[in-house]
Amino acid sequence: MSKVEELIQKLCPDGVEFKTLGELGSFYGGITGKSKKDFEDGNAVFITYRNVYSNPALDIHPSDKVKIAEGEKQRALEYGDVIFTGSSETPDECGFSSVVTEEPDEPLYLNSFCFFLRFHNPEIIIPDFAKHLFRSDNLRYQIGKTASGVTRFNVSKDKMAKVSIPVPPIEVQREIVRILDNFTELTAELTAELTAELTARKKQYEYYRDQLLSFDKIGGVENSLYWRKLAEIADISTGSSNTNEGLEEGLYPFFVRSQEPLRKNEFEFDETAIITAGDGVGVGKVFHYVEGKYALHQRAYRIHITTPDVLPRYCFHYMRSAFLPYIQKTMFQGSVASIRRPMLNEFPVPVPPMEVQKRLVNVLDNFETICSDLNIGLPAEIEARQKQYEYYRDLLLTFAETGTTIARQTDRQTDRQTDRQTDRQTG
Repeated sequence: MSKVEELIQKLCPDGVEFKTLGELGSFYGGITGKSKKDFEDGNAVFITYRNVYSNPALDIHPSDKVKIAEGEKQRALEYGDVIFTGSSETPDECGFSSVVTEEPDEPLYLNSFCFFLRFHNPEIIIPDFAKHLFRSDNLRYQIGKTASGVTRFNVSKDKMAKVSIPVPPIEVQREIVRILDNFTELTAELTAELTAELTARKKQYEYYRDQLLSFDKIGGVENSLYWRKLAEIADISTGSSNTNEGLEEGLYPFFVRSQEPLRKNEFEFDETAIITAGDGVGVGKVFHYVEGKYALHQRAYRIHITTPDVLPRYCFHYMRSAFLPYIQKTMFQGSVASIRRPMLNEFPVPVPPMEVQKRLVNVLDNFETICSDLNIGLPAEIEARQKQYEYYRDLLLTFAETGTTIARQTDRQTDRQTDRQTDRQTG
């Protein structure tokens, strides 16, 4: 019998108690009455929506600030509070939780798009237990059903108050926290190692790519090429203002300003092109080499090579190497961090003989394939570890009101699994 089961049979043989959130605490909203200016030069810690969504245990030392006047009546977060995202574009992403697991050393002010639960008795649920519990599948399912909407979904606090959670004895909570925290710690260490390895491989690829495409350093090649402006070899355009949102029934990739085409849409282009972001976080980055049918956001640029003297795939590799540095030098001379058409038009592209372009494409495609394999393999390993944690978390946190948990033997399996991971890392 596992230690969790032993504790349950000893401390609550007649069943683990379940209570609704409305019985256990009260809900409160974030700060109100703030203008955009209040976030420009703030004096108090501000908890963003992203902070809540991304962290099961809240980051209480972010760089985000908000201006709070002396004596201003705004409710601050406290140790043990459970915070929820209030709305999202999909119901599955509503109500994501984050828990204040550390005692704040200064007031924490929550954004207005989130709300929080404060327990009437702060000693009934260990905060570190809550950080696992409220992200378990069972709780996520219940919370997801509290959201409603059409284009944007919002959580109903009245329905949230009816969500039911197990309240096992504190000793049981501590044992579950010990198991799951140990698991997440090992997973985090492995993730850091795999991420570092992936980053090193990407930097290695970028180094060799940039060396191969630095024509002034390759003896003889510069004598057999000439430079042309991008506008002379390509058709440059943005997407349509009619395709700024994805369609649920869309069939084709819809490229926005991000690394991946996150939505689908009807197609507006049917040709090979290079896609780069026009503004935002990814401004100047060359994201995609696309063939076939696709749609494009109006703030992303499409570069379609129109001359037979230049291989589109060669231009793609060259732009990935040289375009961002060029744009940074050009763009940041002004005050707006965005690409303007003249910047693209004037971008210089070296055009070596076709044989040289083909050889470069072959070498760089091979490099990219190796990196892509790593890019698939390592994140897949990270995802597998995360799913493993989620599997054991959900088993350990699925209680029956008859005093059992379906994880009768799983915490022993978890201990064995974490021991194997430790052996691999230390061996």
